[in-house]
Amino acid sequence: MVQWIFHGQCCWEVITDNEMRLIIDPFLTDNPIADVGPDHFEDKLDYLLLTHGHSDHIGDAWDLIRATGATLISTYEIVRYAQERQQVQNAHPMHIGGGFDFPFGRVKLTSAPHGGKIDGEGAEGYTTVPVGFLVTSGGQTVYHAGDTGLTKDMELLRGQVDVAIVPIGDNFTMGPEDAGRAIQMIEPSIAIPMHYKTWEMIDVDPARFIKAVGDAAEVRVLEPGDVLEL
Repeated sequence: MVQWIFHGQCCWEVITDNEMRLIIDPFLTDNPIADVGPDHFEDKLDYLLLTHGHSDHIGDAWDLIRATGATLISTYEIVRYAQERQQVQNAHPMHIGGGFDFPFGRVKLTSAPHGGKIDGEGAEGYTTVPVGFLVTSGGQTVYHAGDTGLTKDMELLRGQVDVAIVPIGDNFTMGPEDAGRAIQMIEPSIAIPMHYKTWEMIDVDPARFIKAVGDAAEVRVLEPGDVLEL
């Protein structure tokens, strides 16, 4: 059994069936709706995945990596920044369309149209491209879309995804109606909204997403701290 635990915004903790522990987009300390802080992970963290460099995604990444020795998985440019500017030792660079088999399962990077700035000291010289993740572990594939707009590329994921976790907050990402169209393209068994309610600007009612999805998937609305077991 694999557990996906929501911690608000786009932050997810993953505990695999071989007891490896991952975190995706660890925005905790300054996250007004996070249910845990970085100390929750300091006893054990094996991998840390970053979709892109904005502060509400990088968050506590560097401190967590230093405290735990976790291996960073991200795009080549973010990995280079982490190694050269943040003294990160353990890192695995990837890029869009590429996949790799890790001890916990397989990760493949997907396109996610969004801003590429890294919010960090000395990051001016690093040009990055945001991504989403396809994470396959325990026989199930979860699509963490990252911060993205709606694209026809999502049709290529049809038949490959068991769970799709998509942003619905509008303004910076897809809104709930576009996110519903994304789910209709992908046709996962389960759809989960993220990247909403954190601040007033993205305070979207998930009922709009449920309506937009219709019968294309089972929608599960998770609050910070809730667990999805696969």
